[in-house]
Amino acid sequence: MRPATPSAALERIKRFAWLLDNSIPIPGTRLRVGLDPILGLIPGVGDLIGAAFSAWILYQADLLGASRATLFRMSWNVLVEVVVGSIPILGDLFDAGWKANAKNVAILERHLETPRVQRSQDRMFIAILVGGLLAGTAAVAVLGLLLGQWLVKLF
Repeated sequence: MRPATPSAALERIKRFAWLLDNSIPIPGTRLRVGLDPILGLIPGVGDLIGAAFSAWILYQADLLGASRATLFRMSWNVLVEVVVGSIPILGDLFDAGWKANAKNVAILERHLETPRVQRSQDRMFIAILVGGLLAGTAAVAVLGLLLGQWLVKLF
């Protein structure tokens, strides 16, 4: 279902992201956390629940017309948060600082304000990501060959 207005939908997304990432002040500091890192403390399912909430933000961004590249960038933030967040204790600390939902709202806002500029930045992000994946794959292949040669010489 499409929201009544894009600005109303964006405000709803912002409030939800704030609840997940910044709604709880840490006494004695200027730091804030949200429900997401607290949910991550629940073994086994906490990070999955947080990911489901983050997926709702992605769904709303799609309804607002975010480009596939913008949605990919947003998904990347969620993926990093879920993967690293699944590490006991350290992952929860990471979640508190990473704030994927707040990052995703900023990405969505930039896209809605200047879609052409954002599409260009999206393409650059994807090009760098693909280049990094190709370089990583090549590095693993080279290391595999070197290891194979070393093993052949050893035996």
